Amino acid sequence: MSGRGEASGLAALSVCEALVFALIGKGILDAEEARGALEDAAAAHRSADPDGLEPERHAEAVRAIERIIGQLNAVR
Repeated sequence: MSGRGEASGLAALSVCEALVFALIGKGILDAEEARGALEDAAAAHRSADPDGLEPERHAEAVRAIERIIGQLNAVR
């Protein structure tokens, strides 16, 4: 991925993370619902077609999602 593409991906991750925490803060989503959605997203990357995107990219996505889940756990 190009530097510009990586920056876009990082920006998208930051925006999504901020939205998850804002939804929880406003009471629109509870932490368990957010955790479940994030775990589903991580599971999708774990079971992704190995012939598609490089497996390491999926593994990186899983690690990024798991970091957000860890932050949710710390907020409890």
